[in-house]
Amino acid sequence: MSEPDLNLLDTLHFPADLRQLKPQQLPQLAEELRAFLIDSVSQTGGHLSSNLGAVELTLALHYVFDTPRDRIVWDVGHQTYVHKILTGRKEAMRKLRQGGGIAGFPRREESEYDAFGTGHSSTSISAALGMAEAFHQTGSSQRAIAVIGDGAMTAGMAFEALNNAGATDLPLLVILNDNDMSISPPVGALNNYLAKLMSGQFYAKAKKAGDIVLSRMPPIRELAKRAEEHVKGMVTPGTLFEEFGFNYIGPIDGHDLDVLVETLNNIKQLSGPQFLHVVTKKGKGYDPAEANPCLYHGVTRFDPSAGIAEKTSARPTYTQIFGDWLCDMAAHNSKLAGITPAMREGSGLVRFSQEYPGRYFDVGIAEQHALTFAAGLACEGMKPVVAIYSTFLQRAYDQLIHDIALQNLDVTLAIDRAGPVGADGATHAGSFDLSFMRCVPNMVIATPSDENECRKLLTTAFLHTGPSAVRYPRGTGPGAAIETGLDALPIGKGIIKRQGQRVAFLAFGTVLAECLKAAEPLNATVADMRFVKPLDRELILSLANTHELLVTVEENAVMGGAGAAVSELVSNTGVTIRMLMCGLPDRFLDQDTQENQRLESQLDAESLIRRVHEAGF
Repeated sequence: MSEPDLNLLDTLHFPADLRQLKPQQLPQLAEELRAFLIDSVSQTGGHLSSNLGAVELTLALHYVFDTPRDRIVWDVGHQTYVHKILTGRKEAMRKLRQGGGIAGFPRREESEYDAFGTGHSSTSISAALGMAEAFHQTGSSQRAIAVIGDGAMTAGMAFEALNNAGATDLPLLVILNDNDMSISPPVGALNNYLAKLMSGQFYAKAKKAGDIVLSRMPPIRELAKRAEEHVKGMVTPGTLFEEFGFNYIGPIDGHDLDVLVETLNNIKQLSGPQFLHVVTKKGKGYDPAEANPCLYHGVTRFDPSAGIAEKTSARPTYTQIFGDWLCDMAAHNSKLAGITPAMREGSGLVRFSQEYPGRYFDVGIAEQHALTFAAGLACEGMKPVVAIYSTFLQRAYDQLIHDIALQNLDVTLAIDRAGPVGADGATHAGSFDLSFMRCVPNMVIATPSDENECRKLLTTAFLHTGPSAVRYPRGTGPGAAIETGLDALPIGKGIIKRQGQRVAFLAFGTVLAECLKAAEPLNATVADMRFVKPLDRELILSLANTHELLVTVEENAVMGGAGAAVSELVSNTGVTIRMLMCGLPDRFLDQDTQENQRLESQLDAESLIRRVHEAGF
């Protein structure tokens, strides 16, 4: 027996090189890719489990389809590391998710192989359908392929796209990468055989010929159609997708390259919408990740030989503070219900889900539904708390306005990941929530400056009757002592933290610490504003009448944010005062550390001092 080829990965630069390999070489390449992934991600951090699970699928797609001419549209995109490695970015993986490096998600400006930029879920089928229609309009033979996970398939947008696509004759291929769905039967030889059969030309031609013959005998044709659907329904879970108008194929083993390649080659010859169900295992090939895929979903640097321990921190994160508060408030108020759109771990709801399972609701990746579900609970006297990332709340803006605020319903939003988020970059940065929430009537919006204020303002928002929101950043705070009670603060009231002259900083949120540092050499006043809506009108006008410059500081877009609210208040009262508004710039911040993103946004103390001096003070 000949020795296997060595270092196949080192000989590949683009998918065209991959397509020169023999099919029997692909399993070796898959193993090399896994080893490279583990080594690379252990040094940079990033998403590991999902990428290990998608190795063979990614290989097969680039091997069978003519990328980048054919478009692969990834859903969420956190599973695209192998895709990046195979499309000319292997060396760039050393700076994955770092400043000046490549993003952890697909970006159109990064590579022609990144057909569609993403970072949120459930967009792939819609985008790929649009591409398929564009190819049809121009007479192109290019193909569009959407790769979507079982979690992303829970979102309504995915089904909206399926409903639209199934009514067309476009050669769209939707691949369901199923690594957790309980509906999937065991994958084995029979399922693989059926998938090959149903994706083959013989099956397609026989079905078409039968349709032509039976069309002359409508009753028999209807009987045959029902019999075919019944038989396929017995051996596959694809009846639902067939009803949408897709030809369902699968489920197949997503780690069997022979089956994947043959099935995809067969599908290339078919017309109309195709749905391929692929079953994979998160963390495949790395025992610790297979055993605990959630722990290895998003990792920091670690030693692959030792694995990683459960995440701990010397100080509690804001997420942990919220999770502890939620359990404490639930013990105090039996009407509290906790809701998450598929972010139990990320939003700090693990303990709550264990201690109060009857009041815990994970609604799947369905942010719109999460808010309207909360509205329904509130209609009947419950006190729902929706734990949601700032960028995911963007997806439910109409529900916030129409279903909650318009009806003045008692729903509390706990908004995590507000402001810069670091390595996840622009797709996950909570840059706009203050801007898009403060224009909505009936809203109360709080911006805690430290850990203890976060807990108190969560209580304040929860006890308020009506829609309210508390926004807090990713990571840890300055280390303030946390009181264990459930004390509230007066709504719409800020507090002076340092008394000075001429210049007054109005801090909204955790920027307070940098404002206090900047105030020392400037001998400036500093106010912890606490609320963006309602603003502390009395405090702002008092500072405007006793100072020469107001400096608003926030980790939100300057355009339409808290500073703009202060400017509107001052101008509408006829007070003349110079203002300097500091916040996130009018551009999307690329991946980097949170510290560097704040430096880039000039929200550090040194930058604030410089900007005040430039204003003539």
